[in-house]
Amino acid sequence: MSGSQLEQAITDLINLFHKYSGSDDTIEKEDLLRLMKENFPNFLGACEKRGRDYLSNIFEKQDKNKDRKIDFSEFLSLLADIATDYHNHSHGAQLCSGGNQ
Repeated sequence: MSGSQLEQAITDLINLFHKYSGSDDTIEKEDLLRLMKENFPNFLGACEKRGRDYLSNIFEKQDKNKDRKIDFSEFLSLLADIATDYHNHSHGAQLCSGGNQ
């Protein structure tokens, strides 16, 4: 199925989630950290330069229902935080300077 640029972007996000999720359609902590390291190297590098250890508590912050797994809606929440930071960066803020970390 061919679609708009935004439809393709959403499909790509779903495929990314499925690449790291298990058979129960959730992501374990070690897989979330691997996803972040493999897919957000520039963002994480900027956090390190600013003295922030973004990965140190990201799993606990995003695991809203405290089931020790990240489901798709929690994954989208994580992406929303990062996308907001990138949006602020597009307006001149330094990358990884948002209050969501």
